[in-house]
Amino acid sequence: MGINKVTLMEAYMIETIRSNGISIQELLTQLEQGNKRAWESINPNYNYDDLIVLYNQDKSAFKSILTDGYKVKFITIRGLQALLEMKFKKTAGEDYISTDKGMEHLTVTEKELTMLNQLLSKNWTIEELPTDIDNDQLKEISIQLANLPKVMN
Repeated sequence: MGINKVTLMEAYMIETIRSNGISIQELLTQLEQGNKRAWESINPNYNYDDLIVLYNQDKSAFKSILTDGYKVKFITIRGLQALLEMKFKKTAGEDYISTDKGMEHLTVTEKELTMLNQLLSKNWTIEELPTDIDNDQLKEISIQLANLPKVMN
């Protein structure tokens, strides 16, 4: 079936809800009931109706998004920084160096690296950096904007 794609805003809503302790089952139950009140108290600036619409379009695909992960259709630098903080609890200046083209010296687990490779849109590349970290489970990476060919009009 492949990995389902979501918008950056849908990813924000999902990760905001998750980071506030709402389980997958609880989220699915609330979506089935069309109940967004609990989420509105978490972040009233999001339009959770969009999440309900996404769920109703294909319930099994939405469940796969929650359990198997997703790919974000397009991510900006600021969008990636926000996702790193929401999903992985990684903060610019503390956990990595932010540059004008991406992130440097981000230490991640093997599982986090797999998740990042899956969710990043094609406008990003990940490079594993040589490191002095004495732990096979941790990797130091660089995430950079990809040099995509320009489309001629």
